[in-house]
Amino acid sequence: MEKSHRLQKNEHFQHVFKRGSSIANRQLVLYYMPNPDTPEFRLGISVSKKIGHAVIRNKIKRLLKEAVRAEKDRIPKGYDFILIVRKPAADLGLEELQSSVIHLLKKARLYKKVRHIHGSAT
Repeated sequence: MEKSHRLQKNEHFQHVFKRGSSIANRQLVLYYMPNPDTPEFRLGISVSKKIGHAVIRNKIKRLLKEAVRAEKDRIPKGYDFILIVRKPAADLGLEELQSSVIHLLKKARLYKKVRHIHGSAT
């Protein structure tokens, strides 16, 4: 995930926590907040030490970044997002995490449909 798509500073996380909205399912909690100052969306991921040791936490973060990257065309620009991982997510693979992220975005009404242009094959 490119640097322009990352939320990194604690103050940015705190701003989204305090002023943003949240929505959750069994695996993840999504905090989101409009941020018209950024041309892209930004994502922060929080994985508690309760989830597991560093290898497990880093694996979950990598999988979540990949899941978001695969859906980036359907995620609205100009938003800050924070994904907080819950314990059940530790046992999930990429596809399950991706569907969990999609579920939260749809629940928050932030998941865009991408139009497919049907052209003739050459």
